[in-house]
Amino acid sequence: MSDRFYALTIAGGRGERLRPITDSVPKPMVPLNGRPMLSYQVEWMRRQGVTDVVFLCGYLGHTIEEYFGDGSAFGISAHYSFEDSPMGRGGAVRQGMSIVPESSGLVLVTNGDNVTDLDLGELRELHERNDSLATAMLTPYVSPFGTVDIDGDGIVKQFVEKGRLPHWINAGVYLFDRSLEKRLPEVGDHETTLFQELAAEGKMSGLRSEAMWLTVDSPKDIAECERRLAAIPA
Repeated sequence: MSDRFYALTIAGGRGERLRPITDSVPKPMVPLNGRPMLSYQVEWMRRQGVTDVVFLCGYLGHTIEEYFGDGSAFGISAHYSFEDSPMGRGGAVRQGMSIVPESSGLVLVTNGDNVTDLDLGELRELHERNDSLATAMLTPYVSPFGTVDIDGDGIVKQFVEKGRLPHWINAGVYLFDRSLEKRLPEVGDHETTLFQELAAEGKMSGLRSEAMWLTVDSPKDIAECERRLAAIPA
């Protein structure tokens, strides 16, 4: 078992809805409070014991390498996996997994456009308890619209701005067993291929978590994410 803890972060997104910001940087490098979104994720990874981060680069990937360099300034060892042509998220993870030593047990895999404060110990505990091959963080589904509560007579009881719905969504934060490399698609999305297979086999778990989880999908999300990140103690 390796004493290194590797993470793969999918960082090749174009972020079309965030243009013109993403005309010059990939989505995970969109600035929040003056620093790239991806830097918050790397800081969280380091605090969770990650020693090596493999950046899965596509669109404008050179900006990621220019910012993080060898990773020493951020307390990690940085590695880079570049796509020659679009491979999809699953293909990018498969290619990046080849950088991870086969002796590694668990590998953290994340979408590069989210920020969380999840305690990975909780994810690991569930993963090991269920003898899973992959375990995903799940986060509450918050309605993008205000909801209205009414009683049986149609009387409005309250208006709820962006209230929680009774569902959980995939947060894009996973623990993978290193052995999954050959089961990942060479081109395509792991969520529509590998995850479906693992679910059918009973080899995938999901941790319902109340931990902070932020992502930026449109310009209006930026101010809210900046506000919440600024409130986190240094």
